Amino acid sequence: MRIVIQRVSRASVTIDGNVKSAIGKGFLILLGVEESDTESDAEWLVKKVIGLRVFDDENGVMNLNISQVGGDMLVVSQFTLFASYKKGNRPSWLRAARHEISVPLYEYFCRRLQEETGKEIGMGEFGAMMDVELLNDGPVTICMDTKNKE
Repeated sequence: MRIVIQRVSRASVTIDGNVKSAIGKGFLILLGVEESDTESDAEWLVKKVIGLRVFDDENGVMNLNISQVGGDMLVVSQFTLFASYKKGNRPSWLRAARHEISVPLYEYFCRRLQEETGKEIGMGEFGAMMDVELLNDGPVTICMDTKNKE
């Protein structure tokens, strides 16, 4: 699994002109799933996301995690995170998982974030054309891949 986490002041997902999810201060998380990913990959990412200390403390030092600042999270499925661009200029999506693998893992990841934080997790709609709007805070952008755990 691969994620891009953006610390935001606010973010939203709009589908067909209707806002599906919107959050205030927190994380916008773009999530990509590949064929070999499992629930253990999602568990590792959940722990990393929740523990990530990228919010300022009283001294202006990035020392607080999302729970300590009462932050929100919005998770958007993003198969394009597994684009292969080695040949030519049109990306290939062969590494991205099929729906029967990626949908359950996307939902599992979101459910586990909610269980661990006790806060509702904003979600996009898998496979939909989404307008994602965000206001970066910092900006702070972190990439994580479960294939690089060590």
